[in-house]
Amino acid sequence: MHENKPSRETLDEWHNDPDNWKFGIFYFNKKDKRLLPPKRLAFMGWTINFANPFSILILLFIILTIWFLSHL
Repeated sequence: MHENKPSRETLDEWHNDPDNWKFGIFYFNKKDKRLLPPKRLAFMGWTINFANPFSILILLFIILTIWFLSHL
C-alpha cells in the first residue's frame, strides 16, 4: 500500500466524524485528499470535499454545466 494513502479505517473515521460535516451536509476535511468522497449515506453517491483546493473547480464545472444545459 502507498505510504501516504490513509487506511480504510482512517477513511471511515473521517467519514463518520461529525466535525468533518458542516451543517450536516458539506464535507470539509483538510486531511482527506480525496476530491469526491462518499456522501454521509454512501449509497446516495459522492460529495465534494470542500477543504480540497480543487473543489472550487469542480463546483464551478457543475454550475457551468447546469447553466449550459439549461440554455440549449
